[in-house]
Amino acid sequence: MAIEVAPLPLPPSADPSKFKHFGREVKGVHPGTLTPDQLEEIKTLLYNHDALLFRNVDLTPEQQYALTKAFDPSSESYGHGNNKTGETKKSILHPDLKTIPRVPQVQLIGNGTVYNHEGLAEARLKHPSHTTFHKTVVSPEDEAKGVTRFYRWHIDAALYDLSPPKVTTLYGLNVPKGPRQICRYDDGTGDELEVPLGTTAFVSGRTMFDILPKELKSLAVRSKVKYAPHPYVWMAPAKAKSTGLGIETDGLEMSLDELPPWEQAKIKIFPVLWKNPVNGELHFQVHPCGVQELLVDPLPAGADREGALYPDGAHLTDLGQVRDLLYRMQRPAIAPSLVYPHDWHEKDLVLFHNRGVLHSVVGAFKPDEVRAFHQCNLAASDDPVGPTDEDVKKWA
Repeated sequence: MAIEVAPLPLPPSADPSKFKHFGREVKGVHPGTLTPDQLEEIKTLLYNHDALLFRNVDLTPEQQYALTKAFDPSSESYGHGNNKTGETKKSILHPDLKTIPRVPQVQLIGNGTVYNHEGLAEARLKHPSHTTFHKTVVSPEDEAKGVTRFYRWHIDAALYDLSPPKVTTLYGLNVPKGPRQICRYDDGTGDELEVPLGTTAFVSGRTMFDILPKELKSLAVRSKVKYAPHPYVWMAPAKAKSTGLGIETDGLEMSLDELPPWEQAKIKIFPVLWKNPVNGELHFQVHPCGVQELLVDPLPAGADREGALYPDGAHLTDLGQVRDLLYRMQRPAIAPSLVYPHDWHEKDLVLFHNRGVLHSVVGAFKPDEVRAFHQCNLAASDDPVGPTDEDVKKWA
């Protein structure tokens, strides 16, 4: 049977003109039993559309791992390392993951207590909540009425030592249904978004770059971000913005000498823009929570300097300044009309281009609501590729 594709069902809040390229539902094949030719077709579809949905599939952890690995055959360990979070219980990721014993690259995530699951006698899961991570929180009264927030906009990546996974697979096993929620931005804009309970929200890094004004495109194409060592430990004492898009600058981050042992050579410096391996498009791919510094190259010879930011280049080390600049560039792309909030069904498999999108956990569950998903991503065999000299000349 031939592979068939259809556009993803967009919510009424979405601007269809901004989703022409984003997301496809795939029919006619089973993602766990793809032939080599089908796999190549799926790879092309993913890199062109950034998220693929397979409905109503039975998928073992072994099949999920094999599918994920097929995008980067020499990758092996889970994206944060097979000790899950790369270091210690101080990491903000520590409570979110339980490893499937026989396939340690696949994690069990969700909410509530799951018994006798794939070799785990008992797994207590906790859906991440903005109440533990944001500087301000939704009032209990509003939360009871179904008001919620984006938890943390991110890329699945260790951001230290290991290279960012090329793809992530998410498979819904137990998906509790409930009333829809209102995701509030609470940033003074009045923005809010109606979302399904427990949605995963996605935004396109390609769109994030495309909608920037000229001077910010020029800055993005010339810039790299430097991440903190052990960034999830470093940021753990700090609190996030109400949109989930980065950290408030209150000086709460751990000092570098408080962190687990780290090596200068393992610190990650990545381009702000990552080049799509199939179509050559540029995706704005920054995990704002973990960034420590911004490095800007000067404008190339002959470039128009009028209105340009940092035309002679810069090395920005003031954390507040770095975060404010990144927020200015990234916030427009999480506007309600540009967010795809996936409405999960049991046995949904979503495969997404982790080097082309940002995503966020959303919503809140009661402690007794059981939600179970399998997640897999693999630390890549290479770092992402940034803009070419031709890209820089074009956009700078």
